[in-house]
Parts: sequence; structure tokens; C-alpha cells
Amino acid sequence: MAFVQPNKQPWKRLLVLSLAGALGVSGLIPQGLPTAKAADTDPKKDAAPASAPAAKAPANNIISMSDIEPYYADMLKGWQDKGIKAGAAPIEINAANSSAKSQDQNIAVGNYEGKNNVLVWNGSGSGDGFVEYRIDVPADGLYEMNVSYRPVTGKGLRRPVVWDVTLDGKRPFRESSSITLYRQWKDASSIKKDEEGDDIRPKTEEITAWSVAPLMDSGGAYAGPLQWYFSKGSHTIRISGSEPVALESIKLTPPQVLKPYGDVSKAYPQSKPVQADVLTLQAESPAVKSDSAIQVTSDTDQRSVPLAKGRITFNSIGGKKWWNQNQELTWSFEVPESGKYKIATRALQNTISQKSSFRTIKIDGKVPFQEFLTYRFPYDTGWRGTQLQDSAGKPYEFYLEKGKHTLAMQVTHAPFKPIILGIESLTDVLKTVDQDLKSLTGNVDDKNRTWHIEKDLPDLPKRLQDAAKKLNDLSKLTEQVNGRTDNISQGFESSAKDIDKLLQKVDDIPYHDDQIVSMQDKISKFIDTLMQQPLQLDEIYIAPVEKKWPDMEASFAAKLKGMVVNFFYTFNTRNSLKAMKDTELNVWVHRGRDYVTQLQELADEMFTPETGIKVKVNLLPNTQLLVLSNAAGIQPDVALGLSQDLPVDYAIRNSIVDISKFPDFNEIYKRYSPGSWLPFYYNKGYYAMPETQSFQLLFYRKDILSKMNIAIPQTWDDVYDILPTLQQNYMNFYVKPQEYMMFFYQNHADFFNKEGSATAIDTPEGFKAFRQWTDMFNIYAMEREVPSFYQHFRKGDMPMGIADYNMYIQLAAAAPELNGRWGIAMLPGTKQPDGTIARWAGGGQTTGVIFKASKKQDQAWTFLKWWNSAEVQERYGSDLESFNGISFRWNTSNLEAFTKLPWKKEDANVILNQWQWYKDMPNLPGGYFLPREIGNAWNRAVVDGMNYRNALELSVMEINRELRRKQQEFGFVDAEGKVVKSMDLPVVDKPWEGVKPYVK
Repeated sequence: MAFVQPNKQPWKRLLVLSLAGALGVSGLIPQGLPTAKAADTDPKKDAAPASAPAAKAPANNIISMSDIEPYYADMLKGWQDKGIKAGAAPIEINAANSSAKSQDQNIAVGNYEGKNNVLVWNGSGSGDGFVEYRIDVPADGLYEMNVSYRPVTGKGLRRPVVWDVTLDGKRPFRESSSITLYRQWKDASSIKKDEEGDDIRPKTEEITAWSVAPLMDSGGAYAGPLQWYFSKGSHTIRISGSEPVALESIKLTPPQVLKPYGDVSKAYPQSKPVQADVLTLQAESPAVKSDSAIQVTSDTDQRSVPLAKGRITFNSIGGKKWWNQNQELTWSFEVPESGKYKIATRALQNTISQKSSFRTIKIDGKVPFQEFLTYRFPYDTGWRGTQLQDSAGKPYEFYLEKGKHTLAMQVTHAPFKPIILGIESLTDVLKTVDQDLKSLTGNVDDKNRTWHIEKDLPDLPKRLQDAAKKLNDLSKLTEQVNGRTDNISQGFESSAKDIDKLLQKVDDIPYHDDQIVSMQDKISKFIDTLMQQPLQLDEIYIAPVEKKWPDMEASFAAKLKGMVVNFFYTFNTRNSLKAMKDTELNVWVHRGRDYVTQLQELADEMFTPETGIKVKVNLLPNTQLLVLSNAAGIQPDVALGLSQDLPVDYAIRNSIVDISKFPDFNEIYKRYSPGSWLPFYYNKGYYAMPETQSFQLLFYRKDILSKMNIAIPQTWDDVYDILPTLQQNYMNFYVKPQEYMMFFYQNHADFFNKEGSATAIDTPEGFKAFRQWTDMFNIYAMEREVPSFYQHFRKGDMPMGIADYNMYIQLAAAAPELNGRWGIAMLPGTKQPDGTIARWAGGGQTTGVIFKASKKQDQAWTFLKWWNSAEVQERYGSDLESFNGISFRWNTSNLEAFTKLPWKKEDANVILNQWQWYKDMPNLPGGYFLPREIGNAWNRAVVDGMNYRNALELSVMEINRELRRKQQEFGFVDAEGKVVKSMDLPVVDKPWEGVKPYVK
């Protein structure tokens, strides 16, 4: 059978580079290979345009991550070591007086919300715009930047204002690319209850007001404002961004040095003891929150106020909903007399075992003293009443004037920043050790070979000894910052012991390279844990210093009573799946509680008044319950949130409805791409409707690719061309080993023949696709095991790779330091004879189905159409994101609704263009064997080294055997293997034209 040889030129390059690494030759450039001109270092430029050919950096120009931009901490230390002092007098810039601005962003000077002569930046253009300001600085010095701003409000405008700030054309430190000015939010109304007595989560609305805020690190790694160095003379400040905002002024001020508590308290005025009662604030009712994702939560502790009596009662706030960078809560209170007060909280901090959480605490908008820059809330297993106190247990005192005040707490992981930097440095060391060992052994684990490390890698023992020392140092530092031993400090210590054990037999280290890789992965995962700072609050107490605190914890008797009462509450059957009424349309949803509650509210508000059909939405914790409930004679009318493989399983067993029989199905069919319907097709019918849809995209680091002069690859040949450049720079391209669908579809290979009687991967196109897939790892040296592409992408050693919707959300929600540094593009494809590029790929969907046992099938169809309509999908997605933040971005499969959700225009266009190539795998009786066996074939070809053809042929036999067995069972094939009735699978071989009207 015919197959195509892989691109030879990249293979030659990779071979030469591999030999160079094995021989220890650094900077070897193969003769005759083209080198590109020096990389453009202009920070304003992104990677080369997508239409450009893949360019290469000079082969001897090794790119280090430190070459791209230093951390702020390193720059600040350098300035301080040079003796650079705080700047002189403040310098104020009128935002209306810009020296330059982009022309396509609708930036103008005018009046806005009570302010005259301000800069109004509507951000109506695509991509980032900019404004520039020229300033004259009288003397060298460090300054903080404070901005008077007001985010422009409007439909779909929920994201904070994010800026990339440069000085004289360069970023002074990498954090300057993600300066964030936050919007302010509050709960729109008091908490209401539903008909079952459960609290309804209140909607969040934006507080529109002018604010003055310092420019801070959006990653929460530094508790104080960022400092900027200006030398004497003229400078240009450029602000780049896309979010609409109005600016009044930018003010450069000398950094304020916070005094310790001892000095601050000495300056308090003399005052008489305050004769007032303890003031109790309900923490779940803040006046302001900086992120709509900070949510109230329900707790069953007997001391929590109000008490949850077997119902969802929002009596606290935070936990995992208040643990991300810079999230801030502010409470308002009023004291009746001027004098000295103290503060305590009733807090729960038990999310991450043994780990402390930190908050920056502000009174009236300012941090009162040093100790409150990073105040520690230690781990505890239960609710604790804790006064804000010093290390000796003495409460901090605050002098407050009579009247209104504010108390704010902001998430910070600043104390852990040195540990995070240490982890990054350590993983770099371990990675180079791993690379050197792979170069030495040729990545072959040969137990029969004897190594002499003293000759082969003489510096290896010293590097590992240094790594062990760093691990022990990090363990001690973590314990010191955390206040106790935890899993992370113990993890560092155990890894140091593992290295010491390897050093006992130095010549055996090449046999244990997998331990080095495992250690590297384990340590790098600590970063996420260190950055997470959960804290849940029930009440806040503000008391005169002479007053005693109220009881802040439940007594033993109350706790015992609560355990008994909560146990009996578990027998409450109000949410039982079997408690269904014939007068209601029963909908079971396989999603989280927040999703279910939101759908119930939407159905009550929109669907029932419009149709007269009452809907009861229940949470389906496990899809297996659908099978068990069917056996018990209980079935819903509609089920939502099912994975795409389940509908055909149910259709085979005649338990769900063929929705193609409804007369208006053809209109619904056109809403979605033809390739998305394939998994729901069975026996000439369609048995589910798409709800959400994921997508495969190319993610790339703009800053790194620009530095290396690498263009975005359009085809897999382009990928092969850039791999040597990446790999010589100790980087790589990421393809998930389990992601094979795009290779088959792009090579015109199908997974099943049209009759559905056998697999079609044993065709010439199938063998070609399988070889291309396995060659990625066998020949082109892509990583076989990558625990977290997200972390490698953030770090920069995998600056390009293929991932899905979840990667997009992670980067958008949890990687503010990469703002403006990453982008998405269409997948690399396969060039066709007519010059076009086929970019077929699947992605995965969730679905909605109607059950055949339902006596309300027509009503169920009406509900399913309503639920998947553009209007409802847009409203549902907008509400979810407004309650929970961008991490809850609803990846609707409805094209029109997708375009109305708050995607960046340029990102939406990329996704839409890739969407036209969406094509998922059909589901057949016995088809579940194909993914399993194709994975086995990959293992044989890549891990065991078997010839790719033999590896795939073995799987083809197993797949066809299972297909025949199952299709005989369900009457598609007779005992002799002859086709009795054909599946007649749909053919999808052209990109979806329905996308084009929506691409802007």
C-alpha cells in the first residue's frame, strides 16, 4: 500500500542537531542550512504574519528565557543595589495631552461621566491600540504610577482593563505587559429564596465610578505597587490595550515606604477608651468586590450566620471563589466614636492541607503598616475566630475617627514569590540534566552498557549536588513562610533525598533519567498550589480595644448537635431524581450545581411564561444513574450535559428519541456544522443536539517566536521546518499523544467505511496518517509525556502547541503575566493539490437528548429548541460569566450565540475560521474499540519500536472483530459477516460554509 515519506529536509536537520548534542558540540551549524536575519527585538512587534513562511533563528543563537525580559523582583534589586533612590516631587500627566495615539481605536478627548477634558478610549478597533505620553524627569529616581480612570461600561464589557506598559519602547520588566485596572462590582440585590427554600445567588452588577489606583502586578506576586525607574531627561510612556476606558490623569509619585506597626501605633493620638459595642459585619455582604467571580457560598457549621437548616444558605463568602491573584473584597462600616479599635474574623482556611493563605489588608484604601502587606491566615481544619494580631498574639490596634470607614482584603502570594522563582530556576537545572543524559544515552535505556560519569559528564555530580542543596533551602524557606511544615516543603525535602540516593551510585544515574523527569514535573506543579490563596469568611468584628470578643466558634455541644441535625437533613428528598411530577417537564443536567440553578432560573423567567410549560431542573451527579433509573422505571423527559458518545449507546438500546423525525429538524440542523452531527448519527437518524463544543487550536507565544524570528506554521511541513530551531534552543512543539483525529481527517482517511461494517484506517490514507502521527514522536522528537502543557507554555520552553478550549480559559483567567504575549491560530494543516490547506480536527461536545419513555416528547422538543437557541445560549453564557468570571466562559455550540459572547474579536475570528473544519468521529456499535486500539497501536509503534504498519494492522484486526461482534448482536451483520442493513454514514468532506457570515 502506498504511503508518503516524511519531509526529508527537517529530518536531516534534526539528525545533525541530535549528533551535535550527542557529541557535546555547542553551536554546530549544519552546512548549507539557511539562517535567518537577526530576530527583531522591537517589543511592539508580534510574530510574523500567518501567511509568511516559517523562518528560523540562527542555529547558534541559543535563546534563554532571561533574554526575553527579567522579572520585576530582579530589576528592583538591581536598582537598589546601584543605590537608586526614590524620585523627587510628583509628576502629573494630563491624560488628554497624549503625544501620540493609534488611529483605529476611537481614542478622543472629551467629557465622560462628570469629568471634563479626559481621554476616552473606546477600543473599537481590532487588536491593541496605544497612547503615548512624553514626560521630563528632573533627576534619576524610582516612581510609582497612579492612574485616575473609569472603565467604560456597556453590554459585554466585563473584563478588567489590561495594559502593556513600555518605557522608551521597551518593557522594563516582564510584569509590565499585564498591568490590570480592575472594575468594581457588587451584588445587585439581597438574597432571595426559591420555592424549595434554597437561596438564589444574587446577580452581580458593576459599580460605575472614577477610581485612582497604582499600577500593580496583575499576578499578585508583589503586595505593593510596582516601581519604575526614570533617568533624568525626557521619556516616552506607551500604554497599549484594547479594553474601553476613560483616563483623567497619570501621576508619578515617589514610592511610599510603609512603617512597621510599632512606629505607626506610637503616632496614634491620645484617646479615651471607646464606649461602644462590638460591630459585626456579615462577610457575605461586601460593599465592593474587584471580581464578579468572588461568590457567596453555603456552609453548614452551627455557628455560621444565618444558619443553614438543610437548605442552600449563602452565609459566607470566598473559599475557592476568592483565591486568585489580586481579588479584593471591601466592607463598609461606621464607628460611633473616635478611638482605638481592633479587628477579628471568623474564617475557614482548610482548602489546601497545611498551607497558609495571605491577604493584603487595607483600612480606608491604604495599607496602614508593613505587617498588613502580607498578613498570614494559617491552615486549620475548621472555622476559627482569629483576631488580627502580631507574632506575640497581641492584637493590632487602629485609630479610627468617628464616622464611615472601609476594610479591604486583597489576595496576594508575595511571600511565596521567592519560592516560585527558586522552583523555576531549579526546574531549569533539572531540565538541562535530563537533556544531557538523553544526549549521552541517545534516549535509549540500555542496562547492559556501563557508564563512566567522571569522563562522560564530569560536571553532573556537582550540578545534582547543587540541585539537592537548592531543594533543601527551598524546603526551609517554604516552612518559614508558611509557618509550618506542609506537603510542599516535605516534597522539596524528599526530592533532595532522592538526588542524594542517586549520587551514591553516580555511574548508574543514566539508568534513572526517568526519576529526574518525574522530579522536575512534581516540583513544577507546586507553583500552582503556591499561587492559590483560599480564604472563606463568615463574619468580621470591629471592637474597641478594651472590649471582649463575642463567641466566634461553635461550642462542642453545638458542633455535636449540628452533626446530628445535618445527618438527618441528608434524608431530605426535595431534590431526589425520583421526585418527578407529571405536570412538569423533568430535565436532568449532568453539570455542577451553579449551572443547574442558573438554568432553572432562566427557564422560570423565559421558557415557562412563553410556552406555559413548567420545568423542573435536577442535578444529575453521574450519567450511570440514567441506566440505573431506567431499570427502576424512572426516566427524565430531557437530559443535558451528556458526553457525545452516550446518545448512540442509548439509541442502540431504543431508549431515546430520533430528533430528526420532528418536522422542523432541518432548520435546527443548519445551526451546527455538519461534522458536529456525526457522533449523534445512528441507523439513518440523529439522536442528540449539540450543546457545547470544544475546539483544537494552535497556541503560540508571540514574544518568543518574535525573538527567534519564527512565523506561525500553516502546514505540518512548516512545523517540521521550525522544530530544529526550537529544539536546539531547548524548546519544543506540543502535540498531545492521544490527539490523532486531525492527522487522519487531514489525510482524507476515515475511521469507518461508509457501510459502518469495518474500520477504514487500513487504507493507504490511513497508514499515511498513522505514520505521520507516530513520526512526530519517533523522528521529530516531540515530547511523549507532558503533564501540563499550560505550565510549559507559561514558562516558555514549549512556546507553541495544539490544545483546546480549556487551555484558552486557563491562559485568559490565570496567566495575567502573559497578557499580550500569546495568541491563537488555526491548526497546521495538510496542503491539498489545489493549493488549499485542509485543517480538519475534532474537539468533543456535550449534548441534549429526549427519552423515549417521556409522555411529553413534543414539549421536550420545544424545550430543547429553546435551550439551544441563540438568544438563550447567549443569556445563559453571559450570566454564568458575570457570576463566576471568565473561567466559566460558556463554549456554546450555537454559532450565533458564540459571536455575541465577550470574545476578543481577533480570537473569535480564529476560532470561527477553524470551526468550519470541525469534524468528529461517528459512534457505531463496537466503535468504542477504535480509540482504545489506535492508542495501543501508538504504544507499539512509539514506545515499543514496532514498525508502524505492523502496529496498526494488529489494531485493525481487533477493531473489526469487535465491530462484527457488536453489529451481529444488533442485527446489522449476519452470522457470516454479511451486511444485513447498512449504517449509510454521512459524508463530510467540505468545510462548513455557514461560518463565513460571522467572521468579521
